[in-house]
Amino acid sequence: MEPPLIREAHLLEQGIQALSGLLGPEWQVTQRPNESQVFDAALEVRAEGDNTYTQLLVEATSAVPPRFVMDRLVPKAQLLREVNRYTKLLVIAPWISSQARELLKQNGIAYLDLTGNVDIRVPRPAIIIHTAGAEKAPRSAHRETSRTTLAGAKAGRLVRLLTDVPPPHRATDLHQGSELSFSYVSRLLDTLEDQLLIRRRGRIIADVDWAQLLRARARETSLLAHGTYRGFLVPNGVPDLLRGLPRLSAVHGPAGPFSEGVSVTGSYAAQRFVQVAVGGQLMLYVGPWLNVDDVADELGLLPVTDGADVLLLNEPDPLVRWRSEFVDGVQYVAPSQAALDCLAGPGRMPAEGEALLDFMEAHPEEWRVSRSDAGAARVQH
Repeated sequence: MEPPLIREAHLLEQGIQALSGLLGPEWQVTQRPNESQVFDAALEVRAEGDNTYTQLLVEATSAVPPRFVMDRLVPKAQLLREVNRYTKLLVIAPWISSQARELLKQNGIAYLDLTGNVDIRVPRPAIIIHTAGAEKAPRSAHRETSRTTLAGAKAGRLVRLLTDVPPPHRATDLHQGSELSFSYVSRLLDTLEDQLLIRRRGRIIADVDWAQLLRARARETSLLAHGTYRGFLVPNGVPDLLRGLPRLSAVHGPAGPFSEGVSVTGSYAAQRFVQVAVGGQLMLYVGPWLNVDDVADELGLLPVTDGADVLLLNEPDPLVRWRSEFVDGVQYVAPSQAALDCLAGPGRMPAEGEALLDFMEAHPEEWRVSRSDAGAARVQH
């Protein structure tokens, strides 16, 4: 493995080459002697034949978590503005997340990542560069946290607890409520703190940005990942199928009635609260104790490879049914799960997820665990 200084120098070299390529041959990007120990490099940028130039002081770093932006970069940018308003701070990294990019823009910090996410705005000489690159970290890029990410079923379980149950939280309570190992919970909480998705006072989680937490989780998952679902047609239409679901509750499996193993998610779950569009594909989670083919037979569905109007999804974890609700005999996932699935879904579903988040922010009493019940909250298997 390369020593940190070598990796930093290589990253800086790639960043300067990328900036030169964006500006074109009529501009010069020159690395000047760096007299400061605070920044990694000093760049002089000028157009050919123009005496006016701007100076960019560079922070080259392998990862840019949001907490790093606020704790380390923002104070540096504020200091620069006080000393010389024509000197700009430029962050160069292999990849920068959308949340970190937004924080950098809000605080007037230029950024360039090697996937093509660039935002550089200089008043003199006038330079405006804004390009879009990767929304997800490439495998070659250093993760913003080297230990634990928001991918996987275990992370989803903790995300639901942090979303549905209002703070304050202790790591021990989350460990017991989620039935995840204490070490895993601690590592993931460190990740969430780096991303400014939670804020702690000492050992207590005092605040959770649950809407951004759901968005961050959705970016790490895909509702319709390969092999996790099958498509079907319903001969008499989706409304008729929904009306018929309650009649199937007498069919039992080893874990309970049929109706407890089939739950509505996605667009139809979101449409209980918001109406972005009408209809869409009906998505049903199927519990692990039920066979998808048996469920399809019971519902009278016809298997298809294209043009499905019903999708049967393998339930990835019991948490998807946590705090679900029966309406007219049909089980619907909780609003937080519906929002997460829509955000991680295809087509118009992310827009439905955003509309549902707006509803949830305006009406927390409609879906969050009450404070009186928060201490006993636990993901049920």
